[in-house]
Amino acid sequence: MKKLQFAYATALTVMGTFASAAETVELNMATPFSGGHWYDVGIKGYAETVEKITDGRVKINVFPAGALGPALKVAETVKLGIAEAGYGWGGYDWSIDRTGALFGSWPGGPNPEEYMMWMINGNGGDLLAQWRMEKFDVVSFPCGVTETEIFMHAHKPVRTVEDLDGLKLRTSSAWAEIAPKLGVSTVVLPGSEVFSALERKVVDAVEWGGPGGNVQEGFDSIAPYVMLPGVHSRGAMMDCVFNKDAWAEIPESDQELLKLAGQWMLQTTYLAYADLDLKAYEAIKSEGKAEIVIVEDSLIEAVAEASAEWAEEQSAENEWFARVYKDQSAFLASLSGLTEFRFAPGDH
Repeated sequence: MKKLQFAYATALTVMGTFASAAETVELNMATPFSGGHWYDVGIKGYAETVEKITDGRVKINVFPAGALGPALKVAETVKLGIAEAGYGWGGYDWSIDRTGALFGSWPGGPNPEEYMMWMINGNGGDLLAQWRMEKFDVVSFPCGVTETEIFMHAHKPVRTVEDLDGLKLRTSSAWAEIAPKLGVSTVVLPGSEVFSALERKVVDAVEWGGPGGNVQEGFDSIAPYVMLPGVHSRGAMMDCVFNKDAWAEIPESDQELLKLAGQWMLQTTYLAYADLDLKAYEAIKSEGKAEIVIVEDSLIEAVAEASAEWAEEQSAENEWFARVYKDQSAFLASLSGLTEFRFAPGDH
């Protein structure tokens, strides 16, 4: 890759020295999404924040899925230098290394709050950076969390484990391997194909995101049942990745600002998606386009058992997976005291 030539005239401090136009650098960012709230709030929001806090010294041009490389291969696109930066999700990298699911989202993983805590208070952020560098040769840090998802939109109701048997489901990441343990037939499709697959009944059901994103996509208008809660994805974490050579050309002061922008976006996305999801969920209930179905506890327990079994299988053959799974599990266990002295959001 031809190294980017950045015209930085002086070394800048983290607190910021006012820069001239000649000291501006532009980075092209590959993404896995083409629109929707993850794209508009999370990805564009990060780019806007970076430009603002660097006083315009760093400008990130955001490109929709497929414009700079395959939607499901953002990290590889950045590694190859096709894009200098990317907005990644570990779940899309699970085919290269199953460890990606632990950083992205999986049924036994953290909820949004817990992901933020693990990334910032625990070892999650350091493990993510080390894993991305070793497996993809890119710089990485957390820069967004997403909501607990809707379990599925489907053409038939699902309440029990027995209802999962033979179900053809569009999904991705770890759930694509775990769900078959419960009799589900899984199909991995990029976002651009999910709506049409459900509408044409190529699949019986789809999982995508939380209420906000799913209402934007219109899933509740084409499938008569909405299953809750999203036990397959309690939360998800996004990371910003940078080509190693491009990153090295940015002064350390601005590198720190780009990382700080990532931490800011953890809070921003958490709050924005929660607000959007609450409004969308109320709309689903009031408009009555689809029936809301709450799955039975036995199904939730079965998913937990299958997920733990899958994680142990991966740990036995993947050192990185075992390392991250052990750390994540221990951290989540350490949070149990929270339920003893605080109320859950919305518990009134």
